[in-house]
Amino acid sequence: MTLIWDQHACLPLQTDAAVDPLLRFRNPQPTYVSVNVGYSPQTFDDSSALLAHFRAGIAATAGLALAPTVDDIDRISASGDVAIGFDLEDSGPLDGDLANVQRFFALGVRTMLPTYNHANAAGCGCLDHTDTGLTDWGRTLVAEMNGVGMVPDGSHCSARTGLDLCDVSARPVIYSHSCMNAVWEHPRNITDEQARACAATGGVVGITGVGIFLGPNTPTLDAMIRHIEYAVDLIGIDYVGVSTDHSFDADDFLQEIADHPDAFDDSYTRWGLIRWMPPETFLTLGTELRRRGWRDDDLAKLLGGNFRRVAQESWPG
Repeated sequence: MTLIWDQHACLPLQTDAAVDPLLRFRNPQPTYVSVNVGYSPQTFDDSSALLAHFRAGIAATAGLALAPTVDDIDRISASGDVAIGFDLEDSGPLDGDLANVQRFFALGVRTMLPTYNHANAAGCGCLDHTDTGLTDWGRTLVAEMNGVGMVPDGSHCSARTGLDLCDVSARPVIYSHSCMNAVWEHPRNITDEQARACAATGGVVGITGVGIFLGPNTPTLDAMIRHIEYAVDLIGIDYVGVSTDHSFDADDFLQEIADHPDAFDDSYTRWGLIRWMPPETFLTLGTELRRRGWRDDDLAKLLGGNFRRVAQESWPG
């Protein structure tokens, strides 16, 4: 059966958040979902507390299971449960301590963005007007991630930072949840050059289901497929995946925007309240692509095989 791999989804970043909404990903196919545990406002203690809460909730919820290795993903998803891992959307929660990369990895974090929208100690973000790319510390961070097995992620980074990631990483780089700027111009979307550089590392561009990144707030399968097919034509079927970036509490994320206006700009608000593709729609993508004539082997790569390959090449154990 075809593996479905969602490389980035979002529960509320609160230590009383329920994890059972992740059960909306349950379906007859083997399924893995990576859950965000922090971005630029969070500290190491904040993200560690979120991880403790989410891990306990997942362990206690029938139908969900923690999957620290690829073998675990295969075993858990084959049983009908949803396999769960974690990701960080910024290096800020490291608190400047590279040793925390290993600590977060031990808690299940498997991918991390150096920057979220704006510059930090690691590099520049996609909303910065000046783009100087990765810093020296950012390059050291990538080397540490490579050594641990954590996958570098260029989503939310500036174009130069993303290109530098691909240049310095010894392992595959991904864009976990980024659409194509040539299809819909948005500062969060990536250029053809970024996509090609990602593919050259053996990485994956994960086309996401957020309305403002797909088009003028249009979280539809048609809009997602336009980005997917453009990316496949550009870099090949072996280097494209999918990722919902679904927010299970829209009010929570919209409040994040209100509470942290320095982390966002009007490209997040000018088309009205953000609309997300729900898991139930996302899970029908394979059926729709098959109806449009996609071959089963290409579907298997897009829906999960490509991200699984990156994990197999990067994660230890």
